[in-house]
Amino acid sequence: MSAALLPKPQMRGLLAKRLRIHIVGAFLFSFGCVALYKFGVADPRKKAYAEFYKNYDATKEFEAMRKAGVFESVGPKSP
Repeated sequence: MSAALLPKPQMRGLLAKRLRIHIVGAFLFSFGCVALYKFGVADPRKKAYAEFYKNYDATKEFEAMRKAGVFESVGPKSP
């Protein structure tokens, strides 16, 4: 009598059922990580680069480094 009260274990299709659940979970987790990286890292970084290069003068920066003696092949400007 006690054997009739316990449900039979599922043997057929158990792996396929578990894989379906885990694959959906893995996709949701990966898309969540991608969204967090995009909005938490990539977009702020792009905004910071755009802000930096909006007022960046490469010639002025080169002249400052040349006067400081950073370059060996380009000496200070002769007066």
